[in-house]
Amino acid sequence: MTTPAGSGFGFGSVSWWGLSPALDLQAESPPVDTDSQADKEHGTSELDVLLLGSVDGRHLLRTLARAELWPRRRFNFHVLENNLEAVARHMLIFSLALEEPEKMGLQERSEAFLEVWGNALLRAPVAAVVRAQAQRLAHLVPEPDRLAEQLPWLSLRALKFRERDALEAVFRFWAGGEKGPEAFPMRRLWDSRLRQYLGSRYDARRGVSDWDLHMKLHDRGAQAIHIREFRRWRDTGVAFELRDPSAYHVPNRTLASGRLLSHRGERVAARGYWGDIATGPFVAFGIEADDQSLLRTSNGQPVKTAGEITLHNVTALFREVSAWRRPGATQGRPEEGVPEPDPAPETFTVHFLPLGSAQTLHHKDCYKGRFQLLYLACGMVHLLSPELGDCVAPGGRLIVELARYLVDLRSEQLQGFEARVGELARAAGFTPQPGARPSETFARFYKSGDSPPGGADLAVACRSPPPEALATPSESLASPLEDVAASLENLVPPPEVVVPPPEALAPPSKPLTPPPEDVAPPPEVMVPPPAALAPPSECLVLPLEDLTPPPEPLKPPSETQGSLLEVWAPPQEALTPPPMDQTPKPESLTPPPETNSPVSKF
Repeated sequence: MTTPAGSGFGFGSVSWWGLSPALDLQAESPPVDTDSQADKEHGTSELDVLLLGSVDGRHLLRTLARAELWPRRRFNFHVLENNLEAVARHMLIFSLALEEPEKMGLQERSEAFLEVWGNALLRAPVAAVVRAQAQRLAHLVPEPDRLAEQLPWLSLRALKFRERDALEAVFRFWAGGEKGPEAFPMRRLWDSRLRQYLGSRYDARRGVSDWDLHMKLHDRGAQAIHIREFRRWRDTGVAFELRDPSAYHVPNRTLASGRLLSHRGERVAARGYWGDIATGPFVAFGIEADDQSLLRTSNGQPVKTAGEITLHNVTALFREVSAWRRPGATQGRPEEGVPEPDPAPETFTVHFLPLGSAQTLHHKDCYKGRFQLLYLACGMVHLLSPELGDCVAPGGRLIVELARYLVDLRSEQLQGFEARVGELARAAGFTPQPGARPSETFARFYKSGDSPPGGADLAVACRSPPPEALATPSESLASPLEDVAASLENLVPPPEVVVPPPEALAPPSKPLTPPPEDVAPPPEVMVPPPAALAPPSECLVLPLEDLTPPPEPLKPPSETQGSLLEVWAPPQEALTPPPMDQTPKPESLTPPPETNSPVSKF
């Protein structure tokens, strides 16, 4: 069986890297208001940004790297993801990027970042760095005082206690290197995912790679991606080969996530790779550059590959961030007898918000009308609603990532998705930004200034909400547009964020098994329960043949469903649906009956 064109299955159910180039968020935000009351009280203007689904921190790193080009401001980045593994990767990536130069050199940090971020297999030295950082973070997460002392740029105070416990379990799994590659057999998992995605095209996978690259990615502006590196990533999952190919053999555990599978008639939890296998991590840093000589072509072919451009951009990014945070680091050692000045307080903070809290933020006064900039990844567009719009200050900006680089989507689907983004933005109170440069990668909007003020002063009084401030998402998450969004979720099985109690990895409360038309069962991003922290059983991956989804989901889509996909261009919001914090019921183990209506499936 072959995966239908336009299905979106290549994107996966979990995002590990972005599908758009990195942005300088200061350039996208409204101009600094020097007369603001908050600015007068604190002496430095503040930029509050809410990011939904940014997944890899690329926008944050570029904003910090370009901070010297703008008036001095303090940054408050509020990050909301739909799984805790993405939160853990954020923390690990920033720990590498902000590591002291005395402990890890610039080149070592840049190469380690690229391998952890975009490779399915790691070199042994990089795997050791990941284990050390994960062990450190696992000890810091349950101790807020030590965390604030050693990582002052990080705030987990808004997370619930059970989310912090689950986050610690993720780091424990990453640090468990003594259990060997059997705990996460990445080569086998990658090949299994590729076979399921390509189906009968698996033997012709080199030709499929050539077609997707030249006829889709190159036509959409990613000409810097070379065919050799794209084929290598499609076949092995190694995007950035910085050393000898034989050196990459350690599974990258940071790409592991969990889901419930049908095993001998029961629902069991298993780890696997459920991320992108179609586009790759080349788009974020590898297709644009400030140095235009890197994009030069010769005889119609790029002189530099996307991997070389990515390494150059990331190295420059880390160098600029280090220079901005330590302005005196390049002035040499201080004279003897002269005490070193105290380090300046951090001028930015990354706040992680509870999973699934997008529709409840407006209930807190400290978030209502607070943010000058709202960013949504293409997989989180379905969360754009009037309630979320209430969190943006009058005159604030909205940036939505479009699905331009999703190779699974046809051109008419991309146009339909862009039109749908405009409808959701207008319903949320935003208008297309006048004078914005045309872009097929981002859609830009602004909030009209005549909206009632949302409380910029209230934001000053409530900087760090307690864990209970953002309680479990209300069951009334449905917006007036939910009926339309539900009809689109057949593109990718909806992930469900499961943070199970110690006594069970219980089946879901709603039948989330995909309909027969879908190729893969519904992924569920699961973090192991506290009981799973004990080695070694928690990391065991069941044999691949036992974890194969039941035969029903592997049936090809019905004729009616196929016609719906061709007539209507689905929006991208279904690619990473919102997490669902629910406990399953036993009677929901069987998949729902097949139906011709995509709305009735969910």
